Amino acid sequence: MSQQRDTRNAAWQAANQWRARATQTRPEGLVGTIKLFFTWLLFGAMMIVAMVLGLFLLLIGWAMMPFVRHKMKKRMDAMRAQQATDIGGDSAYREPQRPHGALEGRYEVKEDDDTPR
Repeated sequence: MSQQRDTRNAAWQAANQWRARATQTRPEGLVGTIKLFFTWLLFGAMMIVAMVLGLFLLLIGWAMMPFVRHKMKKRMDAMRAQQATDIGGDSAYREPQRPHGALEGRYEVKEDDDTPR
């Protein structure tokens, strides 16, 4: 319990110190007021630019959605047609599809002469 109280007191003391520093750094005179004004003006301008850029990217995304949907639909139709061909089969012989990296050719298994039979 005492450790929790110490932690809470430490946090409380840190908050009080932060509050004291914040009250000490108030702008003094005309120069401090002008600095504060331009700081807020710059911050506001940056927020507006970020919001406009975000809205622009959102609109581009929305505009691209029909094109992406059309492309995905064509891809799904091609996959369905391929699956129907694989299930139904063709009248002609089709060689089975091999995974990439498979070696083609003729292989023989040789038996060792030392192997007991």
